[in-house]
Amino acid sequence: MISRPNRKEWIDMLELYITRHGETEWNVQKRMQGWSDSELTENGRENARALGNRLVDINFSSIYSSPSKRTLDTAKIIRNNKNTPIILEDKLKEIHMGDWEGETHQTLSEKYPAAYTSFWETPHLYESKSGENFTDLFNRAAEAVNRIITENTSGRVLMVTHSVIIKCLFAYFKNRSMERLWDPPYIHDTSLTIVYVMDNGYEFLLEGDLSHRKSPSISD
Repeated sequence: MISRPNRKEWIDMLELYITRHGETEWNVQKRMQGWSDSELTENGRENARALGNRLVDINFSSIYSSPSKRTLDTAKIIRNNKNTPIILEDKLKEIHMGDWEGETHQTLSEKYPAAYTSFWETPHLYESKSGENFTDLFNRAAEAVNRIITENTSGRVLMVTHSVIIKCLFAYFKNRSMERLWDPPYIHDTSLTIVYVMDNGYEFLLEGDLSHRKSPSISD
């Protein structure tokens, strides 16, 4: 059972349920995915089913999903046999990795040591020659969530997206700088974050919660 804040205005409040797609083959292989794609593993599908079971009694007015196959497949598994509409939102796509897409983390750390270190340790300074930087990603993540908030003034909405988008949403909701992008929590596959959209800001109920899952896998 997921409880709301103990306050009168919850009736007219928008609740955002935010999750990452299930584990994929490239996650297991430690490859960068970005705008490229790979299939969900059976473990990823199992985790999505577990999240769907956890949310089975939640009546979502709509589901917004990145158009990537891994996120759309996850959204459909969570929705199960309900008829909730799935709305594709391009701005919820993962960060565009350019030439890095499909490469393993080990390869990237060896071929581009300075840029790879910057990606993880100084994201506010990271510059991609063929993809996106974090400021670009932050801006489109903010545009995506503002569209959702405009189209849904109350009720419950599920967002199925990607790890770096979710980190940008955390930064947006908490008014954090890009320098703190990688602050905890880690965004495991199918982790659940719940955010209440209030008149005066945002309130977190859950952050990257995994209570529906077995122990996180090493490929997360």
